[in-house]
Amino acid sequence: MRQERAPFRFSQCLGSARKAFERGKAVESESLRGLLDEYAELEEQLADPAVHADQARARKLGRRYAELSPVVKTVRELESTRSDLVAARELAAEDETFAEEAQGLAERLPALEARLTELLLPRDPYDGSDAVMEIKSGEGGEESALFAGDLLRMYLRFAERQGWSTEILDATASDLGGYKDVTVAIKSKGTDVDGVWARLKFEGGVHRVQRVPATESQGRIHTSAAGVLIYPEPEEVEVEIDPNDLRIDVFRSSGPGGQSVNTTDSAVRVTHLPTGIVVSCQNEKSQIQNRARAIQVLQARLQALAEEEAAAKAADARRSQVRTVDRSERVRTYNFPENRISDHRVNYKAYNLDQVLDGELTGVLDALRAADREERMAQAQSGA
Repeated sequence: MRQERAPFRFSQCLGSARKAFERGKAVESESLRGLLDEYAELEEQLADPAVHADQARARKLGRRYAELSPVVKTVRELESTRSDLVAARELAAEDETFAEEAQGLAERLPALEARLTELLLPRDPYDGSDAVMEIKSGEGGEESALFAGDLLRMYLRFAERQGWSTEILDATASDLGGYKDVTVAIKSKGTDVDGVWARLKFEGGVHRVQRVPATESQGRIHTSAAGVLIYPEPEEVEVEIDPNDLRIDVFRSSGPGGQSVNTTDSAVRVTHLPTGIVVSCQNEKSQIQNRARAIQVLQARLQALAEEEAAAKAADARRSQVRTVDRSERVRTYNFPENRISDHRVNYKAYNLDQVLDGELTGVLDALRAADREERMAQAQSGA
């Protein structure tokens, strides 16, 4: 998993907002006022038809607007509640019937303040991003490749349930129908503040399976593993790539396809010489399309690499995704005989493995997000 870096405004306003709460004057906080001003500016921009002529810009503004909306709503509700409380207490001095109303308003304040504090926690700047996922077979030979195929189907079904689109960018099939490795792009269609990355960013690591393999003739349970790597797909170029650092090779596509797939050198392999990262793409119809897609995936990988280096320097509690597919280094276990799924990072356990493999990942993903939220809240409180 990768380090979360906070946008400047949110990280700066958390401490000032907490002090403002203690004084009962959160709305007067300069940083919060800045957020309100930004929100009003976004409203004006999104109301301008010219903005929507640039879909990428409109989408970016829409996501930021969606990110700020709950903050602004809570701030306004908090301001209104505090104002009503002052008025109710003044009236209660003359009429005791207002005392009960004042008490109710006072009891609402802690929940609103806690809600605003949570909303102001540093966010992962890529939470609204789409993602690229790689699944690689590991220990276990052909059985591991079959399990990699099961994981791919699980994520594709989950994406379908979310209304996301998916595209397999590159794949190396195994002899029995599994995958030695497969790369898939997952995209959301909306401007939600929580996109593909926000939901799937904790999936990176080694996934272990315990079951009787299709290759087992004596009914013995085997343990094998597959690795999952996931990184956000930036909407804009954040890592510059020097064309002189690239070696681009073309070759003939190997998979089944249309009239020209196997007759022209349309597949592309891009090698980033400074890092040794290699990206292949052969699923598009033309060499130009495959080259553009491969460079896009390369840029996402370089972004992930830069994030991991920053995380290592900061000694953040979150560790990089596991790059070696060793079944002893597992983040999750899929136990077929017991129909059990276990996530070892948050001690999550459920006995609905069949449903999970059919794309019902909500339970385990929610548990991971809840644990992450609690950790960030604890860090914010300790640093307050």
